[in-house]
Formats: sequence, structure tokens, C-alpha cells
Amino acid sequence: MGAMQAQDYGMAKWGIGVRLPGSTEDQVEAAFNAGLILRTHIMRPTWHLVAAKDLRWMMDLTGPRIKPALNANNRLMGLTDAIYSKSHKIIEKALADGSHLTRKQIMKLLQKNNIVTDELRSSHIMYRAEVDGVVCSGARQGKEHTYALYEQRAPKALITDRTEAVSELFKRYITSHGPATLHDFVWWSGLTLSDARVGLEANKGGLDSISKDGKTWWFVSEAGSVKLKKNSVCLLPAFDEYMVSYKDRSASLHHDHFSKAISSNGIFKPIIVVDGKVVGIWRRSVVKGKAVVVPEYFEGVTIPSGATLKRALGGYGRFLGMEVFWEDMII
Repeated sequence: MGAMQAQDYGMAKWGIGVRLPGSTEDQVEAAFNAGLILRTHIMRPTWHLVAAKDLRWMMDLTGPRIKPALNANNRLMGLTDAIYSKSHKIIEKALADGSHLTRKQIMKLLQKNNIVTDELRSSHIMYRAEVDGVVCSGARQGKEHTYALYEQRAPKALITDRTEAVSELFKRYITSHGPATLHDFVWWSGLTLSDARVGLEANKGGLDSISKDGKTWWFVSEAGSVKLKKNSVCLLPAFDEYMVSYKDRSASLHHDHFSKAISSNGIFKPIIVVDGKVVGIWRRSVVKGKAVVVPEYFEGVTIPSGATLKRALGGYGRFLGMEVFWEDMII
């Protein structure tokens, strides 16, 4: 996948689980706490999960694109390079012994050193610390996220050449997200169209394409031989890559239903996908002491059969380690 969007951490874990049948939430959580999976602002910038072994080369590639996106807010908040440098040194010292600290704990340290952290400054201070390679995610403390030293959690970069890094990121994206256009890759990665073309040229030998209405979609050649299952149902999480990682989402989401699945302020809701098409949204709740999935189907769509719904629900329940019911099975 390369990276998976992850501002909703609980849902992001299911994003991994739905792609790894047989895996459990406890396994994903253990991998995260052990530092095999890291959570940081690596693209656009927003939270993503990334394999620890990939963090350095990806951050080296995307970090220079993230920093300028923060400049306007830096000016509004009075956050200068000198303040960032001072913050970095304080944070590095606090984490040097292998400690993992919450944002609240780090902000208290900065405030003691006369660094103002209110009015979203704390977010920008930590954004910059991530992009500058000072911190990344640490092990969770209960339900709270922590930060740990980048140097202690991110292995040596597998790729040091920028062109090779662009090529590898493009390959990861098309392999896991294709069919997709160059503009989709630009949206997802935050890189430039020129970078996308470099990635395409480096990988073209293993790709096929489809062109229509002036657009070209690229996908790995092997994908053409895959037999698609009919009546497939997927319960996908909020901010899932299936929806969030494309500039044009019309292939899977009808324009009449766009605002139901994606809010005006960019909140991507959990979605029900049938044979590749988004037919509704869902939420997890508790009814009569039981975990339930509450579906909300879009008007005019064909609701999947009970058997296919149960299969999708079964996979989600196995991942969570509990029995999960459809709402109408309880009420």
C-alpha cells in the first residue's frame, strides 16, 4: 500500500485487517506498539500508517513538499525556524532515553521553556518535528498516542536516490490502488505531475492502461487476469484508501451520493461497497449489550443479500475478536 491514511486510528486498523484476512485487531495493535507500523504526517500533510522500514525514504521524498504547506499558518501563529529548532532540542532531550511521551506531556515541557503551544500551535510544532525527522509515533499508553524519537524507531533508509524513491512510491500506489490516473497519484502523494511521469516511465514495462474521454488509467499487468467475485460486499473504514486516495472518485461513488459518503469538510465516512460500488455508509454501535453494525443505504441502490452481508460482517467480527450483528438482527 505504501501508506494508508489514518487520522481515525481505530478505523485505520480495520483498513489493514480487511486487506489481511485472518488478522486481528490485537495483532495490528501489537505491531504498532512494537514499531513495525508507524503513524505520522507523511503526505499532504495528514496522518498515515507506514511500515517502519519505509518511513525514512518516504519522508525524505515527501517532507520537502509538506513544509511549504505549513508556511501560511506558521506566519499567523508566529512560529519561526528558531522556535522550531528550540522545540526540537527540548523534545529530543526528553525522548533520548527511549521514553514515549504523549502530546500533552511534551507540550508541558515546551511551556516550561517559554514556548507558546495554544491555538493549534501544538499541532504545528509536532507536524514540523515529524517532517524534520525528530519524532514519529511511539507505543500507545492505554488509549493515548505517544511520540518517540525518529532515530530510535525508523530504520536506515532502503532508498537514498530521489528518482528511485519516486519510482518505488509510484509502483506501490499503482499496484495497490490501480486502475488510477497520474492525477490520482499526484493527489495521493502530494508530489508533482512531473514526478508522476517519472514514476510512470520507470514502471511502464509492467503496466497496462485503459483510456477514455481523454483520461488514462494505469494498473499492473497481472491485474487483468484476476477473476472478480460477484456479489462481493466490503465494510470499509472511515478514510479508507479505496475512497480517499483518488482525485476522481466517480468510478465507485455516484455523484448523487457524494455528500452522503464525504462531508463538505472532508470527513470520509465508513462505506458499504458492493461489487466495487459504494451503496451506503455504516457505523458501529451497541444495542441491547451487543456490538452491531448500523447500515444506511443510499436511495435507489440494490441492497445485498443476507448471506453476503453476513460474510462481510463475519470478517469484521473475527478481526475485532467478538461477535458482531446487523442492527436488524437485534431489534
